[in-house]
Amino acid sequence: MTPAQREAFFSQIERDAVGVGVGIVDHQIIDQINILQASMLAMQKAVESIIPSPDYVLVDGNQLPLVQMPGQAVIRGDSLVQSIAAASVMAKVTRDRIMVALDLDYPEFGFKRHKGYGTPQHRQAIVDLDPCPIHRTSFKLT
Repeated sequence: MTPAQREAFFSQIERDAVGVGVGIVDHQIIDQINILQASMLAMQKAVESIIPSPDYVLVDGNQLPLVQMPGQAVIRGDSLVQSIAAASVMAKVTRDRIMVALDLDYPEFGFKRHKGYGTPQHRQAIVDLDPCPIHRTSFKLT
């Protein structure tokens, strides 16, 4: 999906979904518990923030986060299950918006362009400028 398509679907999902939740875990937590555990925590936070609370949870991947209701992990779920695909759009657009906002504070890193992914330009900026306060210290460039 293009960014414009994701934004359009984001608005549609927000408008039409019974409930939406997004979980955010910052770089310091990722450094403390690792990226996999941080992803599980973000999914847990997302599920816990949904109103009304879901009866069943479907997640993309091979393991469920710690939640109070039954659920299933679906490998490649974002391409197989509509609700997982919708959750993926919500998460991606939310993250991209956060990175665009952070670009205002750290324009020299180009977050608006690469959204914090490990592009050659982003990696080079880290080498040239040293990491900024929002970079994960546990991420290795090599």
